[in-house]
Amino acid sequence: MSKEVSMKAADNIRILSAAMVEKAKSGHPGGAMGGADFVHILFSEFLNYDPNDRTWVNRDRFFLDPGHMSPMLYSVLALSGTYTMDELANFRQWGSPTPGHPEVDVARGVENTSGPLGQGHTMAVGAAIAERFLAHRFGEWMSHKTYTFISDGGVQEEISQGAGRIAGYLGLSNLVMFYDSNDIQLSTETNAVTIEDTAKKYEAWGWAVSTIDGNNHDEIRAALKAAQAEKNRPSLIIGKTIMGKGALKADGSSFERKVSTHGQPLSAAGADFASSIKNLGGDANNPFVIFADVAEYYKKANAAKAEYVAKKKSEQKEWEAKNPALAKKFNSFFSSKAPEFDFSAISQKADNASRSSSATVLGEFAGKIENMIVMSADLANSDKTDAFLYKTTSFTKGDFSGSFLQAGVAELTMAAIANGMALHGGVIPVCGTFFVFSDYMKPAVRLAALMQLPVKYVWTHDAFRVGEDGPTHQPVEQEAQIRLMEKLKNHSGDNGMLVIRPADAEETTVAWQMAIENVKTPTALILSRQNIKNLPGSSYQKALQSKKGAYIVEKDSGKIDVVLVANGSEVATLVEGAKLLREKKGLKIQIISVPSEGLFRNQPKAYQDEVLLPGTAKFGLTAGLPVNLEGLVGADGVVAGLNHFGFSAPYGVLDKEFGFTAEAVFEKVSALLQK
Repeated sequence: MSKEVSMKAADNIRILSAAMVEKAKSGHPGGAMGGADFVHILFSEFLNYDPNDRTWVNRDRFFLDPGHMSPMLYSVLALSGTYTMDELANFRQWGSPTPGHPEVDVARGVENTSGPLGQGHTMAVGAAIAERFLAHRFGEWMSHKTYTFISDGGVQEEISQGAGRIAGYLGLSNLVMFYDSNDIQLSTETNAVTIEDTAKKYEAWGWAVSTIDGNNHDEIRAALKAAQAEKNRPSLIIGKTIMGKGALKADGSSFERKVSTHGQPLSAAGADFASSIKNLGGDANNPFVIFADVAEYYKKANAAKAEYVAKKKSEQKEWEAKNPALAKKFNSFFSSKAPEFDFSAISQKADNASRSSSATVLGEFAGKIENMIVMSADLANSDKTDAFLYKTTSFTKGDFSGSFLQAGVAELTMAAIANGMALHGGVIPVCGTFFVFSDYMKPAVRLAALMQLPVKYVWTHDAFRVGEDGPTHQPVEQEAQIRLMEKLKNHSGDNGMLVIRPADAEETTVAWQMAIENVKTPTALILSRQNIKNLPGSSYQKALQSKKGAYIVEKDSGKIDVVLVANGSEVATLVEGAKLLREKKGLKIQIISVPSEGLFRNQPKAYQDEVLLPGTAKFGLTAGLPVNLEGLVGADGVVAGLNHFGFSAPYGVLDKEFGFTAEAVFEKVSALLQK
């Protein structure tokens, strides 16, 4: 490729990017114009993909971190054949496949939803880990690279520390990151907020680091070749780029390196759109054009990629013929189907903490669900994910034979890595920590819901019964926050998330079954630290009713006086309270367990009415905010919950002080029925 055509292709991306934002009257042209050179060289010369099937599982991945640079991504994908000029011209419009920030669309070459800075490149770390995990099991014939693009803002986000540390520790030589260092942020230049030496920082984490002119195509090629040759370390290419490269004022003077081009069209920023487009070789009256020689070049590039892919697929067929059992396993890993597992065979210890019951299940998974990767944020022996670890090993540099990632104290990083694993495909990511620390994870959990990723969250120590650790470690509002994700529909019309708080050991088994069978959305298991008494008649078969989100635990004969509603450990408290209400008041009681309100609300109205008995008095008990159950109890009753933070004391003392005893249930229900 001639230097002239190469630069023309990059300028083509700049023109399209600027034009998209200009026509939409919103967006971010500056960064896209500066990063155009790198993505052009990467996509045309280095990134291996199947032009006829962008979902090919052994493709190289490209994860964009600064989602505001979406015009750059859509433009280079247009050059490579997955977007039309009309689609680019409808940037940021209703129903357009070119939203303001990229939304995962693998068939078009968009590997991840991005927007919140820092998460995109951290997802890339997860994808790179998944690739190494799978290559260890199936062979290097399937090896591929993960490329990612990060900005000044993304480097500043705290999550970048976790991503950099973990990638360096694991020696992810299959990971290549381009840092678009233009020294411009949304509202300031970077020198207003930092003096750090980014190269030294990443070198300290064990990365191979090079610094180049990020707009010089020869230097980009050389840096990418060196990164591809690296065998022991992830690679960081620091590209010093020009924000708004090619932008001009009306008088022909430069309008490059301006903060104002970050978040508005060139014309609004102070540049002259027509002059800028002309300067880049385009026609301002007709900017949505791919130059003929650029189109021809990308046609040839795609033909070369197709030839490469054909060879790789032929290699795979030979491997499959020689290894039929492994081939079957490989295809099953990437099938997006839930793995087969006999949950009925799991023997649970009665009256156990649900975190311990979860551990029993995880121990059974180890070695049987072979593509499961479990990770913990330095709490494996407390969130009980170590039951899985006992039967495998943790990842270390160069060794991905095990199935456990020690994420360290980095909850958000861990959650974003899990998203990247799920996006890569072929693995089932599970991550564990204390429920109160779900606060740290929420941005990545939200993206998992938006991207419809089947990540599994193990959140233990679910209530004030954490006890002596005090209010900093006692979740109160967290359940309400997370359950909002059940009420939020994703773009497929499904509940954004499945949230399950099981009431005893057997429900915990079924909760895990529901989590494994849910291949469409993220699943959260909210689990207790303290032991919970098994529910009356508890069994795996009875607990299967929790698949409907709520079910009747106990029901007296005759007309029901009051329905008692709870989930988690509070259900057992209601059972004890019901005994007193029957003995002292002669009441007829129906007790329901509601591990997932979101799932329950998907059931037919007749079933919901059977469980809730409209018109019957109701009493709800929750260790979180009353709003957790208010939608279920409604106007027919009251909810007893917490409207305050916890305190440091033994959990049994807190139960009494906060009114979570059988006696308190008796008093509150009696008061309700006297109204």
